[in-house]
Amino acid sequence: MEGNEKICSSGKGLEWASNVYFIGIGGIGMSALARYFVAQGKSVAGYDRTKTDITEGLEGLGIKVHFEDSVDKIPSAFLSVSDTLIVYTPAIPKDHAEFNHFRAQNFEILKRSAVLGEITKNTFCFAVAGTHGKTTTTSILGHVLYECDVPVTAFVGGVSENYNSNFLVKGTEVTVVEADEFDRSFLTLSPDMAGVTSMDADHLDIYGEAEELKKSFVDFTKKIKPNGKLFVRNGLPLEGITYGIEDDSDYSAQNIRIINGSYEFDVKTPNETLYNFKFNLPGRHNLSNALMALAMSVEYGIPHQQLAKALASYKGVKRRFTYHLKTDDLVFIDDYAHHPEEINAVHQAVREMYPGKKVLAVFQPHLFSRTRDFAEDFGKSLSQFDDVFLLDIYPARELPMEGITSEWLLTKIDNVNKKLVQKSELISEILASDAPVILTIGAGDIGEQVKYIKEALKIENKL
Repeated sequence: MEGNEKICSSGKGLEWASNVYFIGIGGIGMSALARYFVAQGKSVAGYDRTKTDITEGLEGLGIKVHFEDSVDKIPSAFLSVSDTLIVYTPAIPKDHAEFNHFRAQNFEILKRSAVLGEITKNTFCFAVAGTHGKTTTTSILGHVLYECDVPVTAFVGGVSENYNSNFLVKGTEVTVVEADEFDRSFLTLSPDMAGVTSMDADHLDIYGEAEELKKSFVDFTKKIKPNGKLFVRNGLPLEGITYGIEDDSDYSAQNIRIINGSYEFDVKTPNETLYNFKFNLPGRHNLSNALMALAMSVEYGIPHQQLAKALASYKGVKRRFTYHLKTDDLVFIDDYAHHPEEINAVHQAVREMYPGKKVLAVFQPHLFSRTRDFAEDFGKSLSQFDDVFLLDIYPARELPMEGITSEWLLTKIDNVNKKLVQKSELISEILASDAPVILTIGAGDIGEQVKYIKEALKIENKL
């Protein structure tokens, strides 16, 4: 949504507000900011539509969260115009009662992205952009800098397995942020080092066409501070320090081996070769993400041995190729993939780790517009699996579109055993499958089903 919101870039900053109220506090980016303001000693409260593990975590910090869009539910301290900042996500509807109350009362209202820009502008800022890969890359970079004792604050677009949080803090001189292209949010940032992992067409509901999306990435690169550095995956149409897998990039992963389910590799830099890195996440896409984080860290000045030790201890991001069961006879993996290229990356990883094994993919499409825009590509990516269960489309911020359904998407999938499955039948259908490798994929509420699927599989297989 758009409004005539005031912004704090006139020099007022953020320090004046002793209270910060979030509309959409349960979002992954919003909740990281909520944690930041708690760490700054401010009073924090907020609204979200549904209770989740994230909102429960925030409540555990003493943040008051409610789930009904009602001005009456807002704690009284946050109704004071003089000392309360309102932060909102553009995903909220135009008729949101609380938002419209704050606007009518002339509160200071900021988008999440503007707040992030304000927080990071006086720091040494690392910003990672890309239509996919940015969350994992940001998480790896935040972890490596944190473990190497850099005075860093990291805002991660996913929950780190190492810290069970999307917010890391060891100081305030350096920031690591996910630079989100949705709604052109990343144009509020002014990074010292920026990276672009990918520029595949996405968010066409915002941009209209792929060329506009690409233009926004070019605009993002122009936000880098003077004497800053841009890192780009080899092959992207941008000028910068390149990185890639077994190629002629400025930073290239070489001598790659898979040992006990982990990658071991060397890194060729512009000046030397750094030997013996270990990385525990499967998939060449994840190895590429790690390489960007390593390239940024080397350019920042982190010594080789410290870097290698930190990378080896990295455990991943929840819902990014997350193992929930891993035995010789049964594997259950959950992943956030919601774009055809992301599904391709998950497929590559699972085939590399489990060659020759039958794979069941349970996919929940996310957004009617994305399903419509990429239907043919979704069909091709899903057709690579052996069995496919398709759930109904998760609408998120959208209303249904005529003719755009999971039944229609199912017709695009070829050469596999495929079927539509209702969420209420999902567990029984999974238990009836003979596939030894099971994947749940999607950015909607399929993640909420994972714990129930895991428990049912453990009981059925006596694990």
